[in-house]
Amino acid sequence: MARGDKSAYTDKQKRKAEYIADGYRRRGTSAKTAKARGWATVNKESGGGNKSGSGRGKAESHASSSKGGRVAAKRSSGRKRRTMH
Repeated sequence: MARGDKSAYTDKQKRKAEYIADGYRRRGTSAKTAKARGWATVNKESGGGNKSGSGRGKAESHASSSKGGRVAAKRSSGRKRRTMH
């Protein structure tokens, strides 16, 4: 398998990487960097491609997802709420 070949990844992993990359693109990251970060996150959470055979997959850790939620909450907690007058 050539480097960068995504044939060993499931459709769910491919969708997940694209969704993560879209989020980075919306925040102003270049398309190339966003794509790399998307796949890096998928690899970190699932340990790489899972299309190895029935029953041989491993549980996903979701470490990056939970960290993202904590980071976002911490950022917004310091802001003051706007009140409607």
